[in-house]
Amino acid sequence: MAKKDAPITSATSAEITLSLLKRIEAGESEYLVSDTSTTGFAVRVRPSGAMSYVVFYRFGSGRAGIPRKYTIGSTKKVTPDEARRVAKTVLADVVQGKDPAKEKSVERASLTFDAMKSEYLLSIDAKQKSSTYKLYAHWLDLASETLGRKKAKDVGTGEIERLHVSLKDKPITANRVLSTISSMYTWGMDTKAIPKIENPASGIKKYPEDNRERYLTSDELGRLGDAIREAETDGISWDPDPDKKVKHAPKAENRRIKIDQFSAAAIRLFILTGARRGEILKLKWSNVDLQRGLLFLDDSKTRKKTIILNGPAQLILTELPKVGPYVIPGEPKVLEGGKIQHRPRSDLKRPWHHVRNRAGLDASADDAKLRVRIHDLRHTHASVGVEANLSLQIIGKLLGHTQMKTTERYAHLADDPKRHASDLIGSKIVDAMGDRPRRENVHPLRPGKG
Repeated sequence: MAKKDAPITSATSAEITLSLLKRIEAGESEYLVSDTSTTGFAVRVRPSGAMSYVVFYRFGSGRAGIPRKYTIGSTKKVTPDEARRVAKTVLADVVQGKDPAKEKSVERASLTFDAMKSEYLLSIDAKQKSSTYKLYAHWLDLASETLGRKKAKDVGTGEIERLHVSLKDKPITANRVLSTISSMYTWGMDTKAIPKIENPASGIKKYPEDNRERYLTSDELGRLGDAIREAETDGISWDPDPDKKVKHAPKAENRRIKIDQFSAAAIRLFILTGARRGEILKLKWSNVDLQRGLLFLDDSKTRKKTIILNGPAQLILTELPKVGPYVIPGEPKVLEGGKIQHRPRSDLKRPWHHVRNRAGLDASADDAKLRVRIHDLRHTHASVGVEANLSLQIIGKLLGHTQMKTTERYAHLADDPKRHASDLIGSKIVDAMGDRPRRENVHPLRPGKG
C-alpha cells in the first residue's frame, strides 16, 4: 500500500477513489494502479499524465485463457464509483462466457453508413453503367446528410422512415432513395460488411407513383406523321405570342419552323425501332449493319444490345447522309489547331416540341397525362406489336428487356379472356332484353379488332 498522502508515481495497489486520483502523477513510463476492492479493475497512467480506467481479464478457461484489456474511459469523465460499476458488469459478462473487449473492438471497427456507402458504390461502379453509378451515388448522398455518421448496423427503420417523409415533396426521388438504401443493406449483409440484421429499409410504404404509359392511337400516329413531313419540308407555321410586344414580327408566309433531316429521322427511328432516346442519339455508323438490318449497341441501358431494323427503319438509315461518326450528329467542337471533335446530338427538345404541338399531342397543363413524351414512342412501338398478337416474350426481346416483368406492363393490351367473357354475357343479356344494337352503331374499341 502506498503511504498516506504520498504522491504515486509507479505501479501499486490501492482502493481507487477521488482522493487517490489526485495523488497519482505521471512517471517515466506507463504504469498501473490496481484497485484492491475489485480484482482486475485499475487506473492506467501514461507518461503524458493522461489516466483512464481499465479492466483486465482472461477470456477462456483458467490460465489458458486469452488476456484481454477493456478500457472504460478517462478519469476526467467518469468517477471511480461509476467506473467500478462498469468493471463489475464487464467481469460478470466474462463469467457468462462473453468477451466484452472483443465485442467493443468489433463495435468500434464497424462501418458507418458513409463507409458502407463508399464500399457499396465501388461495387456498383465496377459492375454497373456509369449512369447507374451516378444515380445511386446521388440518392445515397441524400441519405448521408442525416445518416452518414451513424453505425450502419445501428440505423433504425424509424430513421429511414423520417428521411423518406422529409423528401415527400419529391416522392419519386424519395422512393428511389429508399430502394437504394435497401439494396445497399442487402449487399452489406451478403458481403458480410455488416452482420445479419433486419433490413431497416424494409416495410416502409412507398409514395404512389404515376407510372403512366401513353400509347398513340392510329389517328394520333397519322397526325404525327403529317407533322414530321410538314416540319421537314414546308415548315410548321407559328403565330407571335399576343402577350409579347414584337415590333418587327416576320410576315405570315415567313413564319415557318423547319426541322433538319436528322431530327426527323431520329423521331421516326424512335417509333420504328422502340429504341431508347440515348440509344438513337448516341448511335454511331460503326454500330449500324444495314446489310443484315441490325444495330449493335455497345452501351445501352442494359449493356450490350442488338436492335433488329425493320424495312422502314433500314430505308431511313440508307437515305441519311453520313456527316461524321454519329448517325444523328450534334454541333461539332473546334479544338486547338483546328481539329474537329464530332459529338452526338444531345437532345431533341425543340424539334420534338414543335412537331408534338403541330400534331396536337401537347396537352395543356391540366391534361398533362395526355402529353406525349419521346419515351412514349417506345411504348407505342410495343403496343402495336401486342395489338398484332405478338407474344410478350417477343416484344421483350425486341425492346431489349432483361426481365420479363418489365414487358408485362403491356399485358393489358393483349386480348383478355375477361373481355371475351364480358362480351358473351352482355350479348346474352341484350338478346334476352330485345335490345340488340344495330351493327352500324357499334364501333370496335381498337382498330383491327372485331
